[in-house]
Amino acid sequence: MPRYRLTLEYDGTGLVGWQRQDNGPSVQQALADAFRAFCGEDLIVHAAGRTDAGVHALGQVAHVDLSRDWPDDTVRKAVNQHLRPHPIVILDAVRAPDDFHARHDALERSYLYRIANRKAPLALERNRAWYISYPLDVAAMHEAAQVLVGHHDFSTFRDSGCQAKSPLKTLDAISVERHGTTIEIKTSARSFLHRQVRSMVGSLYYVGDGKWSAGGLKDALEARDRKACGVIAPACGLYLETVEYPA
Repeated sequence: MPRYRLTLEYDGTGLVGWQRQDNGPSVQQALADAFRAFCGEDLIVHAAGRTDAGVHALGQVAHVDLSRDWPDDTVRKAVNQHLRPHPIVILDAVRAPDDFHARHDALERSYLYRIANRKAPLALERNRAWYISYPLDVAAMHEAAQVLVGHHDFSTFRDSGCQAKSPLKTLDAISVERHGTTIEIKTSARSFLHRQVRSMVGSLYYVGDGKWSAGGLKDALEARDRKACGVIAPACGLYLETVEYPA
């Protein structure tokens, strides 16, 4: 069966996340319905990572097996037509090797978290960034964030419902930068624990707000205790940005 690699973007507002569920519309179910309308097949779309309710994607990657070898552009255009009016778009659909797997083959996943740091409330950015009306110390946030880089036990930043076998993960990079009134926090790793990024961002917010000293984040990490975590940043500011694979 021909396998296709899909690159997707979506607005997670109003969606229950990637995985199909009974309590609302999901990205996975919307794609399955669109493929059924396109080619009449009942299939499962496999993603590089399961995003939570309200989380967005700029470059989610998925794969799907079809019974017929369709031209790449036909798959992209036809499925996008059937995805309407869902806020989900296939940016690219390409024929992939039969053994390609969107999740298992991924070498690195990169997430972007956006904080709208300004006095005025949000209009266009509502549900697309975490709104904080008072200034945050971005330099202190970036400096503190570097203690998270490397191989650590991230139990402090692990959701209680996380199904990962181990809390040990390797964070390859994290940066905090201001661009006008927007603060961008970028993180990269081969894989993340459930809600790890939002937990780290919420703790970095404590640093930027002055609630924690620069060493507070290190203390939280070394506590290996969920109770030591700061607030959990809202889902609306999180974006799955890119997924990297072998050349």
